[in-house]
Amino acid sequence: MKIDRILAILDEYVPDPQIPLHFSDPFTLLIAVILSAQCTDERVNRITTILFERAHTPRQMADLDPQKIEAIIRPCGLAPTKSRAISQLSRDLIEHHNGQVPETLEELEKLPGVGHKTASVVLIHAFHKTALPVDTHIHRCAKRWGLSSGKSVKQTERDLKAAFPKSHWARIHLQMILFARKYCTARGHHPAQCPMCRELQCL
Repeated sequence: MKIDRILAILDEYVPDPQIPLHFSDPFTLLIAVILSAQCTDERVNRITTILFERAHTPRQMADLDPQKIEAIIRPCGLAPTKSRAISQLSRDLIEHHNGQVPETLEELEKLPGVGHKTASVVLIHAFHKTALPVDTHIHRCAKRWGLSSGKSVKQTERDLKAAFPKSHWARIHLQMILFARKYCTARGHHPAQCPMCRELQCL
């Protein structure tokens, strides 16, 4: 069965998937995921080390001048937008959630700068809830491996949720990202050299 072959290959090449972002609680994870948009995990981890020394709670972050936040996170890209979102969501957490990151998809997605993927990542890794976030790596591989049409990220998420057992979603999410970065890359990809594309005979 195709799904079984995919799971076996992912388990062989990514046997112990771990989230590459550094965090200590739901709030610091939320901030790290926001910063990771169009930025490498390595750079995010370097920047959050500096940022969280200044502020690592919603109250501390809300009290930090947004321009200071922007200056610190500038190497992550999109600094003006990200700094405004971080500052405002920190205030929102204090005003509407008693300073706590909410544990539902609906409430997370209402926070500034928090989209569906970010909310889903937080649900998995902060609260150990079931979700299957789809980023560009997963979207690309799902199409290559014949798991989805690739017409939209939303469609890919629906297709993957239908294809894989719910108990595997969180693990699959990380495995596909890590596998894609190393073996099934966007550029310079050669199907014959990719363990998954070779096995599935992808064109």
